[in-house]
Amino acid sequence: MNIDIGISQANREEIAQGLSRLLADTYTLYLKTHNFHWNVTGPMFQTLHLMFETQYNELALAVDLIAERIRSLGFPAPGTYKQYAQLSSIKEEEGIPAAKDMIRLLVEGQEAVVRTARSLYPSVEVASDEATADLLTQRIQLHEKTAWMLRSLLE
Repeated sequence: MNIDIGISQANREEIAQGLSRLLADTYTLYLKTHNFHWNVTGPMFQTLHLMFETQYNELALAVDLIAERIRSLGFPAPGTYKQYAQLSSIKEEEGIPAAKDMIRLLVEGQEAVVRTARSLYPSVEVASDEATADLLTQRIQLHEKTAWMLRSLLE
């Protein structure tokens, strides 16, 4: 069936491509956060272990919301590590960083997601896609707050 939601095919495709990058960043950050949750050590273990768990659980829910928005626009959501590696602006870590380095890397990851989300606004505004704009606003608010909380641990 044709999709007739008041957004052209070309605009929906452009937005879906941007959301695919956001999905890849979010999933990559989820995986990194989960890895750090499992492998953190040191005097801040308990605090970081629990904080990282809260963060990866939120990211797990977010990937579903983003993927479902892509599907709502009529396009397949990427879902493989290969696709995520190609689309994500966040790189995987080799080895197990020290706890403070984990925090710094997660700040960088949170901020990368914000930049990716923010980069979609021009396409979303042209298409008057309020649903995607709302999703982006919510994601930006959450990632900026999480980055601030993580940065606070480094001061």
